[in-house]
Amino acid sequence: MTWGWTGVRGTWTGEKADKSMELMASRLNVNWTAITLGAMQDHPQATEIRYTEEPTVTDEEVRSAIRKAKELGLQVVLKPVVNCANGTWRAHINFFDVDVPCEPKWSEWFASYTAFIVHYARIAEETGCEMLCIGCEMVQTDRREQEWRNLISEVRKVYSGIITYNCDKYQEGNVKWWDAVDIISSSGYYPIDNWEEQLDRIERVVAAHNKPFFFMEAGCPSREGSPNLPNDWGLAGVPSEEAQRSFYEAMFSACDKRDWVGGFMLWDWPARLYEESDASANDDYCMFGKQAESTVRAYYTLKTNQPVKGAAGK
Repeated sequence: MTWGWTGVRGTWTGEKADKSMELMASRLNVNWTAITLGAMQDHPQATEIRYTEEPTVTDEEVRSAIRKAKELGLQVVLKPVVNCANGTWRAHINFFDVDVPCEPKWSEWFASYTAFIVHYARIAEETGCEMLCIGCEMVQTDRREQEWRNLISEVRKVYSGIITYNCDKYQEGNVKWWDAVDIISSSGYYPIDNWEEQLDRIERVVAAHNKPFFFMEAGCPSREGSPNLPNDWGLAGVPSEEAQRSFYEAMFSACDKRDWVGGFMLWDWPARLYEESDASANDDYCMFGKQAESTVRAYYTLKTNQPVKGAAGK
């Protein structure tokens, strides 16, 4: 389960944060968590990632969250993510293919991004995180193969654990540097009636690279219409626990037929939970107190009582 998004400073420590993680572990029977934080660049063509500034959580908050997860017996993926302060989705971070004087450059951006990721790679090593996710849904950057290979090389100098990259939905076949990471992962936001087709497509990618695979993100808001477009955060629709539950049932059923799907890091469980009595009115991704909570718990209980397959704990 993904915990703590977006990682706003001041929210990752204290009684509420501890209770949130305890409930996540006990109510869902998870065995892994992605401790997931956000850092800002001003806009898609900015070249400085301001990860030491607010609203990004402090390093001590990161260490505290990892310690808490370890106390609960969870294995940890540390997942630092860059966002654009102007609201543009990170998939649109982009520059000219060839560096041009007086224009923002890939070389400048990757220098800042590498410093950002290596900083958290050091923390992941120090705190014993089993996995590090070096990027999330950065579609326009995926084509910059050599820069990603260079970044991974720098990460491996300071971090000895498992490295993955979380490509976006539908992009699994467009990443040409999967051989440089240890595990392939992607975002599983596929329409409820389209899972079989997408799994057929992803299976060919996984087989070609002979790497383990899991869904670094997957989920659906509890909102009418969301199962058909689960990646739309702002889709209009009334709250619906049934819609969310049906999506999870379909996703688990389809993936269960594919032994190469190593598991899920579901989206998402915040550091500050809503009141359980308000669950039916909540239309976001978190399944706390909703019908899908029972669906996830039953599935994870079945899977975690069996021998672990792969690194993602299925």
